[in-house]
Amino acid sequence: MAHASNARHHTAAAIGPDHTTSPVSPNRTAEPVSATSPVEPVSTTCTTEPVDTKPTNTKPTGTDTNTGIHTEPTHSTDQAHPQNPEQPTPSRTHSNTGNLTHGPLIPAMLRFSIPYLITCFLQSCYELVDLLIVGRFNGADSVSAVSTGSQMTHLVTVTIVGLTTGVTVTISHAIGAKRMDKVQRQIGQSIRLFILVTIIATIMLTACADPLLRLLSTPTEAFSQAHDYVTVCFLGTPFIVAYNVISAIFRGFGDSRHPMYFVALAGLLNVGLDLAFIGGAHMQAAGAALATVISQAFSVAAALIYLNIANSGIRLRAADLAYDWAGTRQILTIGTPIALQELCIQVSFIVITAIANGRGLEISASVGIVEKIISFLFLVPSAMLSTVSVVAGQNAGARQHSRSKTALRYGITMCVIYGAVICIACQIWGADIVRIFSPDDETVVRYGAQYLSSYSFDCILAGVHFCFSGFFSAYGQSMYTFAHNIISVLAVRIPGAYVASLLWPDNLFPMGCAAPLGSLLSILICSALYYLRFSKRHPAAIQTE
Repeated sequence: MAHASNARHHTAAAIGPDHTTSPVSPNRTAEPVSATSPVEPVSTTCTTEPVDTKPTNTKPTGTDTNTGIHTEPTHSTDQAHPQNPEQPTPSRTHSNTGNLTHGPLIPAMLRFSIPYLITCFLQSCYELVDLLIVGRFNGADSVSAVSTGSQMTHLVTVTIVGLTTGVTVTISHAIGAKRMDKVQRQIGQSIRLFILVTIIATIMLTACADPLLRLLSTPTEAFSQAHDYVTVCFLGTPFIVAYNVISAIFRGFGDSRHPMYFVALAGLLNVGLDLAFIGGAHMQAAGAALATVISQAFSVAAALIYLNIANSGIRLRAADLAYDWAGTRQILTIGTPIALQELCIQVSFIVITAIANGRGLEISASVGIVEKIISFLFLVPSAMLSTVSVVAGQNAGARQHSRSKTALRYGITMCVIYGAVICIACQIWGADIVRIFSPDDETVVRYGAQYLSSYSFDCILAGVHFCFSGFFSAYGQSMYTFAHNIISVLAVRIPGAYVASLLWPDNLFPMGCAAPLGSLLSILICSALYYLRFSKRHPAAIQTE
């Protein structure tokens, strides 16, 4: 089941108190307005001084130099502006469930990150279940086909997830600023943009299926089934895109629970369809792909039904779907660097796997097992990245920059504590952990324990730069995230793994050191960028809108 690795509240519970916005004149001072009386046009006085306080009912006009997100003067009221009847009026059943701009931060961050973590875990399990069921009813050719095909579909999925980060961040900014008109426009622009992305991606991926399989050196015996698998999955690209766009919207509203529910239901359906198509209909790898696509379609349908019946207070208008380059540019400016980063990182994993494959069967198996273990262990830092991004994004929109920085510190602290526990456990029980996956081959266990022993230090370090990446993305600086990851991959991870394979051919501990050393370089780069742009010594780096 190939959903997102990174899943997002488009519900009333996320919007907070009953507020909406209305246009105001730029030349008058805003005054309190009764919710039951007509609303007169009001204005604010523009300011360029950095502000780091809680939001008020008035906001200056301008553009955030870090986010590039333009805001207009707004005034909160419980009714739509009488001169702007199309302005949405939120439901009076709103609660503060998804509002992350007030209240204790740690409980709020845990409420967001835990459902997201469970979502990622379920998605990882779905892919594993596909392989287990295929292996139960078919031979090695089907297993190889699904394994190779899932690598390609995962590459596509994480790239799409990276691009939808722009949706999450821009919506979270608008939510923090209580700009429901901006929320609706960004949702409309997301729909327009990703319809185009879907069409292009589906055509290109389907046409390039065979060349991509040859590039991955797919075994001849498995090529036909792999072709069937990826073709069916690529034809289901519209559902992959739709699910991740909807999830991005949910997260922007501060809700990670409902995507978890949709994925859990779709996962159960996926298992049932796997058994029916593979075990009952003997469709082999194509059956696994068809089960995945149908499950993805189900998750999209479930999300759309929920949005239709939920009292969200969001009503898209024709004007929201009209072309708006400014809104589309904001999504692309934030999402494109992250999508390219994810693409390059996945390619680097393939390169490192190729290096390991050249060192013999036992080492190849050991590296493959440890990479799978690490992918599970990294679910927590990944969840915290998304949490910091959404929390900091909402508070950046609300101009509560100190709270954004506090979220970053809390995220780093939680990741370091988690990573330290995992690292210690891997030092003590590394061999036993690897033996779970290869109980009969002590050579694989020995090499795997060496690799896991050094690689596990990355559980501590990676969480730090993951949190920095989430913070930078929240402030529209996703290019920082792209830069430090690409420098780390090209300067340390790939060359480090290659050099270690040459100098220590019979020991995987040095090769495992490449990952934490790469993360250490990322931390140094992130720390320097944070000091230069966001530290208290340079407060002008954070401008108000």
